[in-house]
Amino acid sequence: MGSVEAVIFDWGGTLTPWHEVDLPQQWRVFAREVHGLPLDDPRMPLADLAEADSLALRLAQVEEHAWSRGRQGHQSASLAAILDEAGIDPAHDRHHLALAAYQRFWEPHTHTDPQVRPLWEALHENGVRVGVLSNTIWTRAYHREVFERDGVLDLLDGDVYSSEIHVVKPHREAFLLACEAVGVAPERCVYVGDRLFEDVYGPQQAGLRAILVPHSDIPANQRVAVEVTPDAVAHQLLDVADIVRRWNSETE
Repeated sequence: MGSVEAVIFDWGGTLTPWHEVDLPQQWRVFAREVHGLPLDDPRMPLADLAEADSLALRLAQVEEHAWSRGRQGHQSASLAAILDEAGIDPAHDRHHLALAAYQRFWEPHTHTDPQVRPLWEALHENGVRVGVLSNTIWTRAYHREVFERDGVLDLLDGDVYSSEIHVVKPHREAFLLACEAVGVAPERCVYVGDRLFEDVYGPQQAGLRAILVPHSDIPANQRVAVEVTPDAVAHQLLDVADIVRRWNSETE
């Protein structure tokens, strides 16, 4: 293969360090805000609480079905579509308050790894472009707000989010669109991620090389069995720069 001209990164668990998140709580926060209920108030009417918790459960089920469709049929989903399927009216007078509460819940779980900026700077110094391809239900605007908040948006050359296309990783088209976003042919791109199915099998099928960052404790229900070998393993993000530098020196 030729020299590496672009490195494209997974987001969750790769650019953001892996950690446990109470996923049902995201929807309790949303649902109770829809009903105008505080999260921790023992004086809440039981009927109102039950109605909010029923909505939260419905939202969690719809989201899980959406991710399951992605793993099995590579169909993408969006937050707006999940809310619509769960029967949420976007014209509801508390809808924007609920969305804001939902985003506040996620804020501490979206922080960019401190190694990202020095890594992306090192790649740019070596003439390598930087991209992102993420399986996500969130919008491009939301992800870019996170990158801007954490001071790395200026180093991003191209980004693709499954919420804005019709497929998710490991579908070949998702990787080809990401390569197109950074303006580099697939055989000159490398993909970096923490999952064997989505982030190693997927890019290799599309003609990219794949670097595995194996530090995420991925839940069993999110794993897809696949026999695949990454082209390299990075035990921390900064290792990616050395791997790419070594590959490029071998082609000189």
